[in-house]
Parts: sequence; structure tokens; C-alpha cells
Amino acid sequence: MKKIALNALDRVEILTLQDNTIDITMMDNSAVVQRAMAIKEGQIRNSILAEHGFSALVKTTAAGKTRALLFDFGYSEEGAAYNARALNADLGQVEALALSHGHSDHMGGFAALTAMIGKKGLPFYVHPGIFKTPRYVKYGEGLKFDFPTITRESLEQAGVNVVEAKAPVTLLDGDVGFLGEIERVTDFEKGFPIAFFQEDAVEKWDPIEDDTAVVMNLKGKGLIVLSGCAHSGVVNTVRHAQAVTGVEKVHAVMGGFHLSGPFFEPIVGRTTEELRKLAPDYVIPTHCTGRKAILYMENAMPEQFILNMSGTKLTFAA
Repeated sequence: MKKIALNALDRVEILTLQDNTIDITMMDNSAVVQRAMAIKEGQIRNSILAEHGFSALVKTTAAGKTRALLFDFGYSEEGAAYNARALNADLGQVEALALSHGHSDHMGGFAALTAMIGKKGLPFYVHPGIFKTPRYVKYGEGLKFDFPTITRESLEQAGVNVVEAKAPVTLLDGDVGFLGEIERVTDFEKGFPIAFFQEDAVEKWDPIEDDTAVVMNLKGKGLIVLSGCAHSGVVNTVRHAQAVTGVEKVHAVMGGFHLSGPFFEPIVGRTTEELRKLAPDYVIPTHCTGRKAILYMENAMPEQFILNMSGTKLTFAA
């Protein structure tokens, strides 16, 4: 297994440009959590959109230098970009982009967000599996729905430099790790049973091997693991991050854990128990984790749990 060396960071800031929920009246700000404000030019008229998708602006700081990564791009063409404007997010600071996997709820806003960045040639880290096509979910014979096709040509036309990575690589000169293909070792995280693709006109189950995550190392506190959907399994993802970085301590696990609906609700309890064993300081389930799983985790780990939503900024300091 390839190992990567991460910089020890003084600060990590994750601004959620898109998530499945929004509650503009939470009023639970703290040193870690900052919610989006409804105020615009002194009036209560600033709206933040929630969609079934995920996108985050990640900022890292070490030795006084701050870097920025855009991780995932949301669902609709304009939702995450709308929120970026409403949140006054400076996307011009972005130096690199990364994709968790090639599904439409993480790729839909790519064109609008890259246009807002306004730079050409930025590295865009992806697993090569995102280019599989046709790719679809199938609910029975004759009832299937395709994911939009992603091509290298379309990405390059948007002005990015596509970097295919099956193995872990570092971004931003070592501030961030892109985990590449996640090793699947647990006996209960078995993937998405209704996901399929075709290869040479033959239908095959889709293991979604492109599913990955990014990881940062907060000085003295441990890893911050950020997933998109964790189709590889969130426990597998965290263990893989530990293995490739050589850092055992986990400070925060954040992202979609894909535990929503009848296929995954049976493993909510086991997933939560295994996360507890990993002993993170914070657990922040987002997006496709699902209402039942989020409630379960909040009850099981009340001290570690943070409720995320569109527009939330989380700040982790060494």
C-alpha cells in the first residue's frame, strides 16, 4: 500500500457549499461551528439552498500560509454556486479540485463552480473509475436510471487539468491527501446493491471503486477525514486514511456515510459502533447518511456529534 506524508496543520476550515438540509435559525455557533446568516445588507433576506448533494470549500493553514481546495460540486447546475455567492465564499483562492466519485449529486455544479474560480489549468484529482459508462441504478428489470456521463474531454474543456489517481496522492504540497481507491476490509460495508454499469455490453454490478475521500492532519489532534458518499464504507474509509498516512488518531470524520433507506439501515448500528471504536473527537454525518442514521449517531455519540447543513463552516484548530 502506498503511503503519503501529510503536513501537520495549524487549522482546517470546511465550508459546506451544499448539503441536504438548512435551518437558518439554529443559533448554535461556537468556536467550531458557524452557521450561515440570513442577513444581507442589513435585511433578513439571505437564502441558503439545500439539495440532495454535497460540496465543500476546504481551507488549510500551516506556518501562516492558507491554501484552498474545492471538494465535490453539488447536485444541480447552480445550487452550490448560488450558495457560494450567498456565503461570500472566495473561490478565487482555490488551487486544486477533487471529486469523491462520479455520481451526479457530487458533479452537477462543476461548470458553474469552476467558472467562479476563474482560473485555467488547476489540477482536478479523480479516480479513473468516474469515466465508466453507461452507469445506472436498477430497481428491477426494465426500470433503471442512468447517471450522466463524465468524459475527460468535457472536464478539460472546463479548463481543469485532470489528474487520475488510483493510489493515494498529496495535494496542496502535502496539506491534503487524496485517498484514491479505498481498501475494503470490513465484513458489513458491502456497497450499493442496485448500482450497475455495462462493460462490452455486459451488465455488471458497480462496486463504485472510484469512491474516495480527502484527509488532513491537524497538528497534535489527528486526522480529519472528509468523504462524499462513502460508498466504500465510512469505516473502511477512515481505516484506509489511517493506513496510508500512518496517523492513528482521528480528530473528525465528516461526509456522506450512505446509510439512508432499506438497503443500508440494517448496518446503521454496526457502523456507529465501529466509528465509536475509532474514537474521533467529532462525527459529522452529512448528505446521504439519512435521517434515521443521523439521529442514531447523535444519540449514540452526543459529545462527538455535530449537525451539518448547507452554509455551515466548521473550524478545527490545533
